Formats: sequence, C-alpha cells, structure tokens
Amino acid sequence: MTNHTHREVRLVARPEGPVKDDLFEIAEVPVPEPGPGQVLVRNTHMGVAAVMRTLMDENTDVPMPSFEIGAPLNGPAVGEVVAAPGTDLTPGELVEHRLGWREYALLDADQAHRLEPGLMPDPAAYLSQGPTALMGIERGAAVRSGDTVFVTGAAGGVGSLAGQIARQFGAARVIGSTGSRQKAERLIGELGYDAVVIRGAGPIEDQLREAAPDGVDAVFDNVGGEQLTAAIAVANRGARIAIVGALASQLATEATNASSASSASKTEIDTLSLLSRSITLRGIALYDHLDLIPQWNRRFAEGLRTGTLSFPHARLRGIEQAPQALRELTEGRHLGAVIVEL
Repeated sequence: MTNHTHREVRLVARPEGPVKDDLFEIAEVPVPEPGPGQVLVRNTHMGVAAVMRTLMDENTDVPMPSFEIGAPLNGPAVGEVVAAPGTDLTPGELVEHRLGWREYALLDADQAHRLEPGLMPDPAAYLSQGPTALMGIERGAAVRSGDTVFVTGAAGGVGSLAGQIARQFGAARVIGSTGSRQKAERLIGELGYDAVVIRGAGPIEDQLREAAPDGVDAVFDNVGGEQLTAAIAVANRGARIAIVGALASQLATEATNASSASSASKTEIDTLSLLSRSITLRGIALYDHLDLIPQWNRRFAEGLRTGTLSFPHARLRGIEQAPQALRELTEGRHLGAVIVEL
C-alpha cells in the first residue's frame, strides 16, 4: 500500500444551533491494517443526510447512537476493497458500508455489503435515499393508480425520488412542498411534479387546497408540523399517510431556545377527523424494510439507464468538503442528495 496515512473527519464540539465548520476537524491518521476476517476499504463516495445534524447532539430521539466527541463521524459510504484477509472479498470489489467520513475504513467482513459489478452507471447512486422513498410510496402510503399524492420536503434526497416513484406507481397528480420558489420551479420543470406548495408563501393548507382541489389520496410526509396538519385537513376519505421523516423536529433542534424548539416540533392531530374519514396514519422506518435496498438498486439502475428515473444530487469533492456538505444540506442549499466524492 502506497498511502500510510489518511484523513478522517472528527466531531470536536456539540452544536448549539446550526451546523458550523468549526465543529469538525480533519485529522491525519495511520491507515489501519486489517486482521483476519476484517476488510480495509478505500472509500470513494460518502453521503450526508439531515439526521446527521440530529446525531451531533448528545441526546436524541433517533434510534441511532449519537456521534462521539473526538471520534470520526459515520454514515453511508461506497468504496473499493484494498485487503480482506480470511474473507470471500477480493481487492478491487465495490462494497457499501456505514463508515464514511474517512478515506479508508476498517470493518468486519459482515459489515461490508458487496455490490453487483457494473450495476449502477455511477457508484454514487448507491448512496441515494431511494430505498426510503420506495418504502414510503409502496408500503407506507400505498400509492395506487389514479391517486393524488402529496410529498412534503420534496426537494430533499428522499422527496426528489419519492415524486418520481409515485408516478411509476400510477399517481395521476403529484404535489410537493419546498422552501423556495427556485426549487419549486425545478421540481416542476425537472422532476415531474404537477404543483408545489412553498413554505413561507402563505398558509400551507390554503396552498394545498388550491393545488389539490379534489383532495389528496396518499401523503409521503418528511416534515411533520404545519405540513402534516395541512395534509390531514385536505386528505380524502380512506387516504393513507406515511410518516417517513420529521424535518420539522430536526430543524427545531437547531433553535437556540429550547422551549420554542419543543413547540415547533409538535404536531397537533384531530383524531376524530382521522376516524370519521377512515384515514390511515403510519410511521414507517427503513430498518424494518431492509429487503427493499436490493430491490431499489435494481429499479434505480434500470431507471437511470433508460432515463425513466433521475438522480438529483450535489457533489462536493474531497473529504475536507464533508463538513461544508452537511452544513449546506441543513441550510437547504441543494436539491436532492448531497454526496462527497473522496
């Protein structure tokens, strides 16, 4: 091996508000040596997601361990096997794992998932949040032919794919929500959304009623808060609402006032309204539906090759850009996924 050191990104302080670059440090450390049953991977791509801001806090409601001060962060990554003594992996194979935020990763063989050679036209596509999007559309909201579908947080890594998938499942009208008119125009012009409601451009419920005069049949909710309340108000009898994310809560953790954060993260629901209209409200998480990952990879690879699916994403280059990538994601700078090419 020619490289004897590599770089990793460590968390050096807990945030007291938005993500700042000085919460991280880039450390140069020795490249680890794999022992029997271990795999050394040279990471080529890593993904960042909004949940990572939550995991920077010491205590969270997310069923994942918080990042540790002084230790490298972690998250989804794709890379090439360098060495894997005593395993069935061979150098050069492409694998996916959870030890991003470093240029080389050492992990047990069962933590490295072999990827099918040549399946994806771009290895970064393995880091899409498509499995979550497919889960919410197919199993959560149970989208069917002729539905009017509302996707909140439509410009994020999940929502930008959920709208496309809803169309594949026969949705007749797809409505999204986002935070800027520029993103709304891109969602309609590039990603097939029929209409978009804009956070801050007036009451969400009023905008949604105008966009969906006949109501909504299926909801893919990434956000909660006012947007979920509006979705319930406009939902038709028998509507299916999938709770897939909670960006309102995650963004509220950045508030400096704890009481205002708590208030902002709560969603009031009229349960009688759900009952009287036979509305299904279901929380659904990917760790209960991991079988969808290989299904999604095949669907996505075919869609990318045929042009029936696209992969909206921003790509920053170099591990030193990883803190900036997370900061810009939480600031809403990008449409789609955010990938760091290492």
